[in-house]
Amino acid sequence: MSSSGFVSLPAVDRADVAQDLRDALVSAEFTADGLLELLGASAYAALARSETVPALRATRGERPLETLVRLFLLQQPAPRERVAEVLPLDACLESGWLRAVGGDEVAASVDVRPYGGPEGEDWFIVSDLGCAVGGAGGIGSSQEGVVLGVGGASTTLAGITVRTPVGSALDLGTGSGIQALHAARHATRVTATDLNPRALHMTALTLALSGAQDAELREGSLYEPVGDATYDLVVSNPPFVISPGARLTYRDGGMSGDDLCRSVVQGAGEHLNEGGYAQFLANWQHVEGEEWTERLRSWVPRGCDAWIVQREVQDVAQYAELWLRDAGDHRGDPAEYATRYDAWLDEFEARKVRAVGFGWITLRKTASEEPSIVVEEWPHPVEQPLGDTVRAHFERVAWLRAHDDAALLGAHFKLSGEVVQEQVGLPGAEDPEHVVLRQGRGMRRATKVDTVGAGFAGVCDGSLSAGTILDAIAQLMGEDPVSLRDRTPAQIRTLVEQGFLEPFTPVG
Repeated sequence: MSSSGFVSLPAVDRADVAQDLRDALVSAEFTADGLLELLGASAYAALARSETVPALRATRGERPLETLVRLFLLQQPAPRERVAEVLPLDACLESGWLRAVGGDEVAASVDVRPYGGPEGEDWFIVSDLGCAVGGAGGIGSSQEGVVLGVGGASTTLAGITVRTPVGSALDLGTGSGIQALHAARHATRVTATDLNPRALHMTALTLALSGAQDAELREGSLYEPVGDATYDLVVSNPPFVISPGARLTYRDGGMSGDDLCRSVVQGAGEHLNEGGYAQFLANWQHVEGEEWTERLRSWVPRGCDAWIVQREVQDVAQYAELWLRDAGDHRGDPAEYATRYDAWLDEFEARKVRAVGFGWITLRKTASEEPSIVVEEWPHPVEQPLGDTVRAHFERVAWLRAHDDAALLGAHFKLSGEVVQEQVGLPGAEDPEHVVLRQGRGMRRATKVDTVGAGFAGVCDGSLSAGTILDAIAQLMGEDPVSLRDRTPAQIRTLVEQGFLEPFTPVG
């Protein structure tokens, strides 16, 4: 044990050991696919919730994979002889991946969890013992510098990130390194920062054990470690929890209210190259007498387009309970739990906060004098990964900005794939009350359209200009074509912005 109360971490300067350990783990099928096959869907899903009993029941044998699951995921000591048959035991002990316990047993020094990359890569996320699943999972650790592994927030951010090839990427507040690991696939240079030096150590281990390129690791708060450097991609799953103190480094920002998230978002503008993206998860306050959408608009730095999606809202009591459980306070002294609960509610009451929102914030650096800022609520199911959907949104925004209504009517469009039309009304009614277009992919949006909008979208196959289609609709409906051309572009713009229609350039 180190003086901080943590188990000593493996050395980061033994790339040879990390490679040999990686080879041994993959050879034993200690991978995401191998775990699913061994444990079965139910126990595998339970493990992702930090529930270990089903996995313990599924690994009572002596096969190499069962030994590795008990050793690295379930924190069960294993006989030296059995481990030596699977791993380079002496090297792992010497470099600190394993530690001797008792007379003839060894235990893991860190939690190593298999993680499947987007192209089927066998990756491994390294975190503190018992902390493989991060974020509101009742981790129950009171140690300030604890480093968590992969949770729902981590995978959400990884899924929404734009994955075009870039020269440079910044992972702000890297934690166990999952975002840096993803970025290493498509960025020539990756920089990872964290206020917690143990997190930087974990990131180095994650990258080495996953066979990824090294990242430039810098210690410090927010953008301070990178000075005035700029990047093509900035990602951050920051310590966004709005709390009355800074008990846990991985979640509590230590600033008042949602100031940390605001600082992260506002600071991104100075650290993005032209055309670059910054993508964050964040919490924000819903303050009495203030529109939450306007609060978030004020966060957007100058020179950036923004797309902000609120995915969830919790009242202050729900929010406090969620994060008290995350720290395991509900399992402790009831009086202490009540005192801490009171402190959360006192803090919210003092700032007139009635609820807390959670969601995604994406910025794109642009030279436009009229930036697009879209703030919306969409709590419905979506289809991950959404990186291509996010990129396409900003490309459509740029296209719309460059086309006035006259140019819009001269353009050609195609209906996006897997869009269906639904008609809603009373059974037997001659005409529907309204028509809904619904996406089957990406954001899976649904939007109401009028008869003209539905007819227009249905005809868009790229062959005719928007103006020509509207003229035909006007003739069919007996309407004035000039009037229809005047009032319809706004509806077309909405359908383009939301991804129901795609601008199309005819060939020839």
